[in-house]
Amino acid sequence: MVGKSEYTPKARALGAELRECRLAAGLTQKQLADQIGVSYVSVSRYETGTRSPRPEDVAQILATLGVTGDRYAELVDMARGADQPNWLETGEKGLRRELTTIIEFERTSTSIVEVATGVIPGLLQTSDYARAIMREKPGRDLEARVALRVGRRDVLYRATAPHLTAIISEGVLRNRLGGVAIMADQLRHLLKMGELPNVAIVVLPAVSERWHPAHAGSFILYEFPKSAPIVHLEHFCSGVFINTKEVAAYQDAVATLRGMAVDEERSAVLIAEIVRELEEKSI
Repeated sequence: MVGKSEYTPKARALGAELRECRLAAGLTQKQLADQIGVSYVSVSRYETGTRSPRPEDVAQILATLGVTGDRYAELVDMARGADQPNWLETGEKGLRRELTTIIEFERTSTSIVEVATGVIPGLLQTSDYARAIMREKPGRDLEARVALRVGRRDVLYRATAPHLTAIISEGVLRNRLGGVAIMADQLRHLLKMGELPNVAIVVLPAVSERWHPAHAGSFILYEFPKSAPIVHLEHFCSGVFINTKEVAAYQDAVATLRGMAVDEERSAVLIAEIVRELEEKSI
């Protein structure tokens, strides 16, 4: 079973799916390795995305784990092109895989920087705010998706939690998605999350006299302890993961935006002021 050592976004996502299948089958990495005739190191590398397996390798693993039907076909197909540095996902199945990948990156990263120009970052959303957004987006099982998004914030409380920096455009804070009451509650939640030692929330002022990278849209930069950083771009019905030299441009963009944003203390004061304005409107 020879694969390529790439540590690409798609290889990591596939690895997370394979790990989930193995755990569901109740096998350890060594037990699976013994059954398919490879070392447990190979299985470990597949599951971490360090090495991208070939479609036939994935087929053998899934057959051993008793995975059949659509799930089998989807994961075998996912192995095709898993060694490519960039990855575009579309459609409902693609969005599910994209979410699996994001959760894996949140779990394994040391640093997350989210530049938010449209909505509050997912890890900082309340359930009501998330529901107001997801109600307008494609996909089924609204409440399950809301619960999953809110549950993802638990990663910020782990002993090995990543450091999250949220660079939020002021316009995002002044929008009233879901209504005045829901938005006020969301902003109060932001203030609470900003008290965590591993969470920094800064605001980009609404008025700017020059173009800056946030005018080009939102993005998330993930950094890891043993592999290259990855950028995620989310669109209406698709998502892109970037793992090439272009990531450096996003790192430069983060540095620029942090320099333009209001510091954490003044950002908290601004958010509190917007909460008061919303509270006055709800009276």
